[in-house]
Amino acid sequence: MQGIVSGMVAFRDKYLFWLNIPSVTPTDVVEIILIAFLLYSILVWIKNTRAWVLFKGIIIIAVFVLLAALFQMNTILWLASRLINVGIIALAVIFQPELRRALDQLGRKRLFGMFSWDIDRAVNRFSERTVNELVKGTFEMAKVKTGALIVVEKDIVLGEYERTGIALDSLVSSQLLINIFEKNTPLHDGAVIVRGDRIVSATCYLPLSDNMELDKELGTRHRAAVGISEVSDSLTIIVSEETGAVSIAIGGVIIRGLDNETLKKQLMELADAGYGQSRLQKLKRRLEHGQKSVESHNE
Repeated sequence: MQGIVSGMVAFRDKYLFWLNIPSVTPTDVVEIILIAFLLYSILVWIKNTRAWVLFKGIIIIAVFVLLAALFQMNTILWLASRLINVGIIALAVIFQPELRRALDQLGRKRLFGMFSWDIDRAVNRFSERTVNELVKGTFEMAKVKTGALIVVEKDIVLGEYERTGIALDSLVSSQLLINIFEKNTPLHDGAVIVRGDRIVSATCYLPLSDNMELDKELGTRHRAAVGISEVSDSLTIIVSEETGAVSIAIGGVIIRGLDNETLKKQLMELADAGYGQSRLQKLKRRLEHGQKSVESHNE
């Protein structure tokens, strides 16, 4: 290391003497590498948690404040300076579950495991076989009115909710889904989380939506499906235990009374890597329009 640094210094003195380059010691190089690794690891950790969406919101606010500074909007700058302390406290409250889990892992000497980058998680998309198994299992349960709640993860990792259930790590199959949600079995109560081609957890607890505009006849299962769709970009499949009807919840919207082909089409779109926010909005409008058309036809 010392020889390499000496060679770099000699090259600088001979050919780059006109540049004002500060002296760099081996300690400085190691320090830069450690800081870069730490920043990268923190960003990866944020990306793999629900904090990523909140982090993007913070960036938008920071850009807004920067524009206010450029255009000398003094009132906005005064408000921002007064709210910064409150904002720090608010961030601690909002990120409390993630921060507590990170500190817990750090205390258990799992620092590198906490910040490890799972490539499969970042690029994993479920296959057409998984889509077919999900659709088959869903409508087999709908025929016999077996209640089910299946959360299909997209980009936002649902680790916080995955840990509330029982780990499975099994390939998705219609038979396994039917067995999980069979009445009076140990795993039937709660939600199943699907990541890629695998069922990662069962009996998971999901947040209930407090949306007052939801139909009053919807039960806990449907409200949980809407709740998880409000805090993530996942798609949740619901099978009603009372009617056997199949619904999906995505982006805070629940679409009821889906048939086999419609469910398969939406799952295939979700598997597409280019499925972004704009397509989500179009999907919601299209499904809402289709739902209204079905209701008008039934009337």
